[in-house]
Amino acid sequence: MAEDPELIADTRAWLVKATSDLAAATLDLQAQPPLTEDVVFHAQQATEKALKGFLTFRGRVFRKTHNLVELGESCAALDPTLTDLLKSAARLTEYAWLFRYPGEPEAPSREEAEEALATARAVYHAILARLPAQVATP
Repeated sequence: MAEDPELIADTRAWLVKATSDLAAATLDLQAQPPLTEDVVFHAQQATEKALKGFLTFRGRVFRKTHNLVELGESCAALDPTLTDLLKSAARLTEYAWLFRYPGEPEAPSREEAEEALATARAVYHAILARLPAQVATP
């Protein structure tokens, strides 16, 4: 059965944005010194956008939010095999805002940034694996 071209385009748009965030996080990690605040921010954003892409493809409406717990629960309701991964990714939620303004906590360590990026990549690839090839190829 052929998918709706508009649905494919909308889903792919979320995935393209997620891919861009993963690329930015990777570059930020390679900077000298690593830009760990930006790495964790982009990891959160990549995860958020991948989840929104999955929800879009599945026809689920979601509100404007950075809350990965809320988005993850919506995704897990559609595919329970995502539950454990999305529970572990929920910790990335605070990175949407935690280091964005002056006076906030000390920058995350390189190890924390690497873990956040690894989690974001795992979520992104798990979502891609659950989408048809014509959608999952940004």
